[in-house]
Amino acid sequence: MPLPDAADSNAKPNKKSSKLTDAAVRNVKPGEKTRKLTDSAGLYLEVRPEGGKWWRLRYRFEGREQLLSLGTYPGVSLGEARSKRDETRKLLAAGADPSLARKAAKSARAGEVANNFEAIAREWYAVKRDDWSASYGEKIIARFDADVFPYIGRRPVSEVTPPELLDMLRRIERRGVIETAHRARENCSQVFRYAVATGRAISDPARDLKDALKTPVVKHFPAITKPERLADLLRACAGYAGTPVVRTALLLAPMLLLRPGELRHAQWAEFDLDAATWMVPAARMKREKAGKLQGAPHVVPLPAQAVEALRELEPLTGRNAYVFRGERHHDRPMSENTVNAALRAMGFAAEEVTGHGFRATARTMMVERLGVDESVIEAQLAHSVKDSLGRAYNRTEFIEQRRAMMQTWADYLDKLRQGAEVVSIAGRAA
Repeated sequence: MPLPDAADSNAKPNKKSSKLTDAAVRNVKPGEKTRKLTDSAGLYLEVRPEGGKWWRLRYRFEGREQLLSLGTYPGVSLGEARSKRDETRKLLAAGADPSLARKAAKSARAGEVANNFEAIAREWYAVKRDDWSASYGEKIIARFDADVFPYIGRRPVSEVTPPELLDMLRRIERRGVIETAHRARENCSQVFRYAVATGRAISDPARDLKDALKTPVVKHFPAITKPERLADLLRACAGYAGTPVVRTALLLAPMLLLRPGELRHAQWAEFDLDAATWMVPAARMKREKAGKLQGAPHVVPLPAQAVEALRELEPLTGRNAYVFRGERHHDRPMSENTVNAALRAMGFAAEEVTGHGFRATARTMMVERLGVDESVIEAQLAHSVKDSLGRAYNRTEFIEQRRAMMQTWADYLDKLRQGAEVVSIAGRAA
């Protein structure tokens, strides 16, 4: 029996000619070969030996026989398959090839997906991630996955409105993480600007939302800045009854102005004790990715007290890579919580002091008590230092000034620990 051509394909199928029933479709079993159960007007069910029932539609377009898949049973029922057949034949009656129409619709859907916010955000992320450290990039994409994509990810990037974006940011605020909301807004803004630059949006709806969010409370690391209390802490550290590794770390932490991670990952190969110098590799410093990969190491001039403490520790850990080796695993550095745990054990609360807070202690007291040039301190802290024209100084400048400063600071700490009356630059007793 010849198949109907486009000319007569808009005729409704004769219900009496329909051969399949719901029961027949449901109960048919796979055989050794592929079976075809014909319904009507080119529709049939293909039953495969390995299992699976596929709806197929045969039709003619411009004199050539074509085959179209209409889905699988039971996902597509007999009634739904017949409806799809009838819709397909309406296209034929209108002179359209159903196969080409399906491909066009699929392309349109793909275009919509390619231009939704999540697709653009991931494209932007792929472009930018090589400029970031791995940990920084992971934080950004995790923030998108948790707080942004579930709410605006499927929206066309050009249709996201400021109120819609603000509603998403308010959800983050309600969790009490105000800083995260601001970071999410900035990341979204970067994505929208990328969409504008690539011709898929005309504006950045996140641009004007900064003032609509709550102001985050800036939290500084707790730090001691009173000489009397710092003296108490230094005496407690000197009398710490723990291991020599931890005791040495407690001595150097307030003295060298480094971040806790930079200190605890120190390796003996980085030190020249004869030259009283420590070269911290760029990869371990807090820098942008390019600075980590291509930047110079951070030079740390060592005061005499630091050199002495390291020489005393060297016989114990010098055969290991790490200066402050782990207690259980000597091939690893000590835990990131070790210094803070020791401070708590000595009676100093987390609200008063942390290992990271020693940097703030030194910066504040060097300026207020010792009158040190702030640019020199910033260089020792490994911050980028600006000159009067806004240019960034090289991080390794001020070496001689920093060497003198570090010795002065170490001597000042000794005097505090010994209980001497230390006089500030203002001439008042510290």
